[in-house]
Amino acid sequence: MPAIVFTGCGLLGATPAQAEARTAAPARARAKAAPRRREVKVGGKRVKTIDVHAHCVIPEAMALLGITRETQRGPGIDQVGERRIREMDEQGIDMEALSINPQWYKAERDLVTKVIRIQNERLAEFCATYPDRFVAFASVALQYPDLAVQQLVDGVKRLGLRGAAVGASVAGKEFSDPMFHPFWAKAEELGILIFIHPQSTPDLAPRLKGNGWLANTIGNPLDTTIALSHLIFEGTLDRFPGLKICSAHGGGYLPSYAPRSDNCLRVAPDMDTGVKLKKKPTEYLRTMYYDTLVFTSEALRHLAAEVGSNRLVIGTDHPIPWQSKSVDHILKTPGFTDKERRMMLGETAAKLLGIPT
Repeated sequence: MPAIVFTGCGLLGATPAQAEARTAAPARARAKAAPRRREVKVGGKRVKTIDVHAHCVIPEAMALLGITRETQRGPGIDQVGERRIREMDEQGIDMEALSINPQWYKAERDLVTKVIRIQNERLAEFCATYPDRFVAFASVALQYPDLAVQQLVDGVKRLGLRGAAVGASVAGKEFSDPMFHPFWAKAEELGILIFIHPQSTPDLAPRLKGNGWLANTIGNPLDTTIALSHLIFEGTLDRFPGLKICSAHGGGYLPSYAPRSDNCLRVAPDMDTGVKLKKKPTEYLRTMYYDTLVFTSEALRHLAAEVGSNRLVIGTDHPIPWQSKSVDHILKTPGFTDKERRMMLGETAAKLLGIPT
């Protein structure tokens, strides 16, 4: 059984047939000759490209949660790593920041303690095997904030992980709930990045059934939109102004319709619950970070206009092929300067993750 398996954001909930179908194309691609490593240049200058949105699982830990998948039987860690690196080379990705989507927010304390310990140690071991290609986000058990704080500190200080990957809510509780304040305070103190990856929108599961993979297609961006809106409107970002947050999928739908958040305070001031924001809601968008997984040049241009190009980082969703040409997505979108492209491709992520350039 491999120590680490690369899997996409929606694959753990798939049936064996769905999992096989979604991994068939990448498997065929891997059977081809290894591509030459693509070197990305902007204005004649080599750029280190860094992908902040790349998935994996640790089968040993998933098994403790009762989650088993056919892909747990496969090659050893070296073979898995080399295969992943070939795909990165073809895409022009120099480094990936690995994360594991939280499947453990309802697990009991003793069990989740074991799960997180295994995951973080295996991630650290894997990154140590390929230090010039991978870094990783720590997993944390946010349903127990005091434990999550311990796991974050251990992951960052002892294991060298570069931040933490979290969902968009925790067993029905929003991140703005005061119970999570100790975790946000520690993350702010450590100066590390928190990567938010949604888990669909669980309370809408019945409406998201049917064609279109709506639990992912719509549910994931909506989950992030709700999470960020609560962090803004409940004053969490005012309470922890130094917090570094990066959201998957371009921040969901929030940046696409951002001015509505400002105008809601004008149209319905009676909804004020006593929280006095220090800025307009849209201004908080420029204090966070977002991946570039928004598919079209116009969507990327608009995202940059709303949040600032210096707040954008590559997100591929590797190995699920949502956007396999993420580097070209940035290079070919008109209107950006060379400086802006270099920031989006890797310079901003390098600063956030402590990666030498």
